[in-house]
Amino acid sequence: MNRGPEVSRSARLGPLALAALGVVYGDIGTSPLYAIRECFFGPHGVPVTRANVLGVLSLVFWTLAIVVTLKYHVYVLRADNRGEGGILALMALVRGKVGERGRWAVVGLGLFGAALLYADGVLTPAISVLGAVEGLAVAAPALGQLVVPVSVAILVGLFLFQHRGTAGVGAVFGPVMLVWFATIAVLGVAGIVRQPAVLAAVHPIHGIRFFAENGWVGFLVLGAVFLVATGGEALYADLGHFGERPIQLDWFGLVGISLLLNYFGQGALLLDDPQAAENPFYLLAPSWALVPLLVLATMAAIIASQAIISGSFSLTRQAVQLGYLPRVAIVHTSATEIGQIYIPVVNWALMLATVGLVTGFRSSSNVAAAYGVALTTTMLITTLLAYLVARRVWHWAPWVAVAVTAVFLVPDLAFFGAAMVKVPAGGWFPLALAAVVLAVMTTWQKGRAVLAAALDERLLPVETLLADIEKRGVRRAPGTAVFLTGDASGTPIALLHNLKLNGVVHEQNLFLTVRVEEIPHVPPGERLEIRPLGSGFHRLIAHFGFMEDPDIPALLEKVSERGLDLRPPRTTFVLSRNLVAPAPRSSLARWRRRLFIVLARNAVTAEEFFRLPSNRVVELGMKVEV
Repeated sequence: MNRGPEVSRSARLGPLALAALGVVYGDIGTSPLYAIRECFFGPHGVPVTRANVLGVLSLVFWTLAIVVTLKYHVYVLRADNRGEGGILALMALVRGKVGERGRWAVVGLGLFGAALLYADGVLTPAISVLGAVEGLAVAAPALGQLVVPVSVAILVGLFLFQHRGTAGVGAVFGPVMLVWFATIAVLGVAGIVRQPAVLAAVHPIHGIRFFAENGWVGFLVLGAVFLVATGGEALYADLGHFGERPIQLDWFGLVGISLLLNYFGQGALLLDDPQAAENPFYLLAPSWALVPLLVLATMAAIIASQAIISGSFSLTRQAVQLGYLPRVAIVHTSATEIGQIYIPVVNWALMLATVGLVTGFRSSSNVAAAYGVALTTTMLITTLLAYLVARRVWHWAPWVAVAVTAVFLVPDLAFFGAAMVKVPAGGWFPLALAAVVLAVMTTWQKGRAVLAAALDERLLPVETLLADIEKRGVRRAPGTAVFLTGDASGTPIALLHNLKLNGVVHEQNLFLTVRVEEIPHVPPGERLEIRPLGSGFHRLIAHFGFMEDPDIPALLEKVSERGLDLRPPRTTFVLSRNLVAPAPRSSLARWRRRLFIVLARNAVTAEEFFRLPSNRVVELGMKVEV
């Protein structure tokens, strides 16, 4: 019996699990820097009493058990779109499984969740780096005033480094995070040994008593408790890079245990010294270890930030391919890893927003309120979309899907409610940022629909064109012309303009339409359709997944193998360059129309996006009103 593939996957499990430590778990792995502190020292903190410490730790334990372990590792990770995860992949998976009204709801939820992930791309670097660098004030109180400038310097350096790619330094991410999790576990064990009674917090009765004794204030503390679960959405988004087994192996074998040990160790410290609530993470360490721990924590924060920045690049590529953002310049930073990309416009926007957030909020405690609002909302959306997967894709019985969803929806709504209270104290920031991103996405989607309708009015049936060419005896130019067109039924506008201006057509004419499917990758055998139209005309329809970059020259090499002459010297690419202008009357609101025109005029050209050779591209422009 041949077990070669199984052996190969097993052999790769270890390296994949190590790499996943540095990409998947950087976000949740740095939560000990600030989560427990916010429960007792934050704006809604509770007094450091024995009952409150055990109550908070009980809530932390069950949050990690229910939200991170059961919801994400056992349930949501199964809701993959052909191996890919993330909220846009989830949206694409269920969008075609619901009716027209439901489709709008799914798209709205998915796009708002994606917009919030951009806010996460700003908040995670800010809170992680601030939380790490704040150790300066513990190691040397006189240096506390340097926390903000040092954090800004680290973040600016991180964003400036992005164009070089992570292929080189990425190899050390996993080992560094391995050391990090081992270190926080050891610190936690040392604290627990001094106060083993803290382990009683695993009993849920302590969490129940916490709410009974603290009432409304106890409910508000949930907003800080939730910080231990941040990163759950990131591990789902990285599913396609590593697969389910390495991610789960890390969590159940190291990450989850290390986090719990550290949280309980911090709780044990608070039982010994209530004054340590100012920064229980760093005060848990012996004084001689503060500087090395500060360096290690800063490295872990940088890795967490890098992972979320790379995730923002990947999210942008998905949104562009699915038609929710204009084409942008995408730079591949690795010759071997297709997932390693760099998008300049996203990088600089994130840098400006992150630096502005750090200088404006100035501490991880102030950022924490905004952080909770963004993540609780995203996780709530994921739960709702996962319900649709259970019903429409997995075909679960209604009562089973409702029961499972309710188990996760109750804590999600509780965390969401506690976080929303903090909107005036900084939670407005991710909502405002997400609203701007959502406006851009929906405007681009609606604007493209209006533009397509305007172009459809000018289309000529292919049959009419071919009959006219034969009737008039139009001269033929030698070679092949490839016309890129978004319409897979009519005649490309560029061909009509070329015929009108020059009075000739090429010997061979290909109408090429690129379609992005709602799956991450299209199998090679389903990549290309070729339909002969007669008289030297062919229609080509290329299918790509939303995680793929369309490479037209590489695609046309396959066409050459199927009998069409596409030798480079004889092939010309003819594109339409539409000059979008405001129409006297439009179905778009005035602000949307202006925004769409700005986006359209600044989008990357088809020549660059589809990697066409510039010396063989001809562009014919026309004015289109929207």
